[in-house]
Amino acid sequence: MNLRLLAVPYDSGNHRARMGAGPEALLQSGLESALREKGHDVQTKIAELAPGSWQAEIQTSFELMRMLSKAVRDALATGRFPIVLAGNCNTAIGTLAALGDVGVVWFDAHADFNTPDTTTSGFLDGTAVAIITGRCWKQLSVTVPGFKPIADERVCLIGTRDVDSLEGRLLAESNVDVIEPSKVRSDLSRALNSMSQHVESVYVHLDLDVLDADVASANSFAVSGGLTIDDVEYALGEIARDFRLAGVTLSAYDPAADTNGAAGRAAIRLLCTAAALADRA
Repeated sequence: MNLRLLAVPYDSGNHRARMGAGPEALLQSGLESALREKGHDVQTKIAELAPGSWQAEIQTSFELMRMLSKAVRDALATGRFPIVLAGNCNTAIGTLAALGDVGVVWFDAHADFNTPDTTTSGFLDGTAVAIITGRCWKQLSVTVPGFKPIADERVCLIGTRDVDSLEGRLLAESNVDVIEPSKVRSDLSRALNSMSQHVESVYVHLDLDVLDADVASANSFAVSGGLTIDDVEYALGEIARDFRLAGVTLSAYDPAADTNGAAGRAAIRLLCTAAALADRA
């Protein structure tokens, strides 16, 4: 399969800081060669803002989304499947803007469903799914070329377990499907069948902290009670059976938190699995 890896090495708009170091760490750890060994043709592009262009977290993060929208569109135009390596989950807005009419399967320990009115941390990345579903940052999100909010019924969160109280109320009032870690093998088929009534293709978002912290320490936000690598691969197989994969993101890997290398190895394994499933479609 022809792949294009799109690395966005930024965290909160800061170059190579914290999780922003993850994309290039995965490249240096052999991601490209691992994919090539599976028979894929791989091209890589790395997003770079102009030196001195950082203004503020929100402004810079949305500029990266706009850049990514164009980069994903360019990949698709040349017949290449886009795999985004991102520091932050909010890059999904840029990716989705280029993918068109798709659903969203969101693997993450966190719901990312806060809005500026509910967040207590002020972390923009914790609003990613709220932006995707049109709940906040509306004026900025429309500046991302091609972005349109996605209906709740087309969004499924998998492995979510660390949710703020006000965020949880918003999520409970929504029609977003949430599959808790312990119910992935029992409830996923139902959720995917429901989504299949609305879309034929999906964007798969893999925040690496969906994995149990004892399996792999992906970042400083990793928590226990999560999925195993086998659980994620099972879920990816179920998704690919029912939908065409339109694009994949691996986000939120902080190599500084990965003291034994398990998270990096897991990331490469899961991306190889996702690429194989996309190729099979």
